[in-house]
Amino acid sequence: MRIAVLALQGAFIEHEQMLERLGVSSLEIRQKRDLESSYDGLIIPGGESTVQGKLVRELGMFEPLKEQIEQGMPVFGTCAGLLLLAKEIENDDRCHFATMDIVAVRNAYGRQLGSFYTEADFANIGKIPMTFIRAPYITKASGNAEVLAAVDEKIVAVKQGNQLVTAFHPELNDNISVHNYFLQMVEENNRRDNK
Repeated sequence: MRIAVLALQGAFIEHEQMLERLGVSSLEIRQKRDLESSYDGLIIPGGESTVQGKLVRELGMFEPLKEQIEQGMPVFGTCAGLLLLAKEIENDDRCHFATMDIVAVRNAYGRQLGSFYTEADFANIGKIPMTFIRAPYITKASGNAEVLAAVDEKIVAVKQGNQLVTAFHPELNDNISVHNYFLQMVEENNRRDNK
């Protein structure tokens, strides 16, 4: 198994380190030709969603990535990655991949001072650490979007088919369970593809 990490901006190295801990190789996606490599899943890290959205377009990667996601490539978006996958962002008229039936709010907890740490339940895993940094949250999940976690009645994790998003940064804690959850999604997808 090999997981691609969008490495244009943001906390991509921490995701690579988490994958390494789990014994999974990773590949950095920095330019269009990297998309020709073989990989089983994609992680879109936290960072600046507007910068990442602009760069994937400028580098000619927007359409190929959107197509991969729509064709079932497992994708995991954290923080900014969540915003890139959301169909709608309440406080931003820009839209990016728009592949998930979720409505999100950018910087929902305020600027840097609105960053915080908590522990909360995540479906099928239990209580896990959650670090929020200038995080969004989800105000609405519809269609096949399944809520996996909420903090103070605000949705912070959702799964929809081949897509997983968290408003928090699981790569910044020692707990490997969310990345493990995503790798299980990738394994299930690989099994389906090999039938």
